[in-house]
Amino acid sequence: MSEKNHATVAVTGVTGALGSRIAARLAGQRVPQLLVGRDPGRLPELPGAERRGPAAYGDASAMRTALEGASTLILVSGHRTGHRLEEHATAVEAAMAVGVNRVLYVSLVGAAPTATYLNARDQWLTERFLAGAGIRHTVLRAGFYTSTPAALADEEFVVSGPATTGRAAFVTHEDIAAVIAAVALDEGPHSQHDGAILEITGPQALTLDEAVTRIAAATGRPYRYEPETLEEAFSRRWRRGMSGEQIETWISWYQAIERGEISMVTDVVPRLTGSPATPISDAAWWPAPKTARGVR
Repeated sequence: MSEKNHATVAVTGVTGALGSRIAARLAGQRVPQLLVGRDPGRLPELPGAERRGPAAYGDASAMRTALEGASTLILVSGHRTGHRLEEHATAVEAAMAVGVNRVLYVSLVGAAPTATYLNARDQWLTERFLAGAGIRHTVLRAGFYTSTPAALADEEFVVSGPATTGRAAFVTHEDIAAVIAAVALDEGPHSQHDGAILEITGPQALTLDEAVTRIAAATGRPYRYEPETLEEAFSRRWRRGMSGEQIETWISWYQAIERGEISMVTDVVPRLTGSPATPISDAAWWPAPKTARGVR
């Protein structure tokens, strides 16, 4: 039996933890890819993949050149810049201009115009843009990463933040990548996922204390969680030299958990991948402490 010929998929964010896993999964399925980035030298070498760039989301000309030949664009959200909607819109419009006919957009669970987590507000704006852009698309809302509490820990493995009883269904990068790859492989002129919003979560909603306790058990390191008041959260981060924007963003991350906005548990991972969502105890990768963006 001959192998299926897959259409070319363009993947952004491939130098990051999520984009790299998406690209690796597609390469394992022999999907031809265009790996798009601002620094092509940092992009991985994968079978059947072509490295394209330099191309930033906000550079329409560079994005058109980088996306030429793709039929699907997997758009992994960029970092918060104050212009994220404009940058994402430019990237999508560039894709449409060169014949891309489908966008898979990686958003956030809890995306809403009044979301507590500030990044989730930006994601909602891009979702609304896509809804009116006139292109086939699927929104893939990723839950908070299983690895993030470990990356937020200080040099003594202490995770501190303004949340106590709120819960989040933390999800691994691997599970998110598996879902996105499954949707990308649902090819053809129509897909059951066209126009859908898929909420990708872990198997259980946990408090931060419960999550960090499980991380400690999984890694053999003395991680522990210490709740803070909002005032303590601000003061400690300010003393560490974090910017006002970083302080605001990370406090909003904890508060989104505290308010239950990330607590939903869905069946998206098992339904689309055929495997159960990965519990914290079985996560395959843990970052070092103090490696979350903006916490050094």
